[in-house]
Amino acid sequence: MAENHYKFNVSMTCGGCSGAVERVLKKLEGVKSYNVSLESQTADITAEPSLQYETVLEKIKKTGKKVNSGEKDGEMMAV
Repeated sequence: MAENHYKFNVSMTCGGCSGAVERVLKKLEGVKSYNVSLESQTADITAEPSLQYETVLEKIKKTGKKVNSGEKDGEMMAV
C-alpha cells in the first residue's frame, strides 16, 4: 500500500514544544508513524495516502509552533 512522507521544519525551544507536536500527531487519524526531534527542529511523518499534507500542516500550526518549511515526498511545499 502506498504512503506519503511529510517533513516539517518546526521552531521548537523545549521538550514541551516537541511534546505538543507529538501529541497532535499521535491523535491524527491516518498517521502511521512519526518522529519529532527537538535537536534537529523537525517532524517526520509517514501517513496513509488519505491524510493530506495541508491537514498535517494545520494540526502542527494549531500547537502555536512556527512551521518554517514543509515537504511532501521530498518535494518542497508551501507553509
